[in-house]
Amino acid sequence: MEHLTGLAPLVARYRGFIVDLWGVVHDGIRPYPGAVDCLRRLQDAGKRVVLLSNAPRVATVAQAAMREMGINDDLYNGIMTSGEATRDRLARRDDPFFAALGRHLYHLGPARDRNVFAGLDYTPVATPEAADFVVNTGPDETAGMLDLPAYEDILRACRARDLPMVCANPDLEVIRDGAAVLCAGALAQRYEALGGKVSWIGKPDPAIYQPTLAMLGCPPETVLAIGDALRTDIAGAKAAGLASCWVIGGIHNALLGNPQAIEEAAAGEGVTPVAVIPALRW
Repeated sequence: MEHLTGLAPLVARYRGFIVDLWGVVHDGIRPYPGAVDCLRRLQDAGKRVVLLSNAPRVATVAQAAMREMGINDDLYNGIMTSGEATRDRLARRDDPFFAALGRHLYHLGPARDRNVFAGLDYTPVATPEAADFVVNTGPDETAGMLDLPAYEDILRACRARDLPMVCANPDLEVIRDGAAVLCAGALAQRYEALGGKVSWIGKPDPAIYQPTLAMLGCPPETVLAIGDALRTDIAGAKAAGLASCWVIGGIHNALLGNPQAIEEAAAGEGVTPVAVIPALRW
C-alpha cells in the first residue's frame, strides 16, 4: 500500500475512476479543497470518471445538490447512487425479497428523500402498523431526530409487525461540515439486532458496481475506485474485484498522519488498497 500525498502518481495506471462523494469530493456543504481541481485534471487527462455514492436519493437530485456546491456536470461522466439503485429495485421487483413486498410502505427518513419511491406503484402510509414494509433513508434532522435512541420505538414498532426493511444507504455515518452524522445504515444495523430483515442497497454490495461499470465503459482491470470508508468504499471495491485508493481525510480522519495506524486499520478490515491519500487532490 503506497502512502501518497495526492492522486497524480496513480493516474497513468488506470483508464477509469469510480469516485465516492461524501468524505471525498464534498462534505455535504462544500467541496473539499483540491477535489474540484483533481476532477478537472482527470477530465483533462482523458480519463473516465463516474461518481458512486451511498446517498439515499436519486442521481438527478444528488447531481443538483452538487451543482449548488460548484461541482459542475462536466467534471465527471456519470453518477450512480444507492437511492437510484433502490428506486430501480422497487420498480422492477424481480428478486425474491422485492417481489414479496406489499404495496404499502412506511418511509423512515426525511421528506427530501421521497424521490426514491415517488411515482412508483406504492402507497405511503403514516405508521408502521399500516405498512407492508419500510424504506429507510436515514435520520430526519428536520424533525430533530438525530441519534439512534430516538428511533428505538419506531424500529420496535416495525419489528412487531415483522416488516422487511429496504435500506437505501448502508453508511453508518458520514462527515457533514466537519462533524459525524448518523446514516440509514445505523438504523438498519439496529433493526437487524432486533431480529428484523434488511435488504441493503449500495456499497459494499458488488451489485451496485455493475451499472456503475457499465456507465464508466472501462474494463474492470483498468478501473480505480476511490473512497474514504473502509467498510463500504474499500470493501465494496474489493468485493467487485476492483483496485482501490483510500482517502483518509473523510470518515477515518483521526488516522491522518499515522501510517502505522492506517496500515493496521486496513488489515483489520481485510482490505488492501493500492494506495492511501490524505484527500482527493492532484
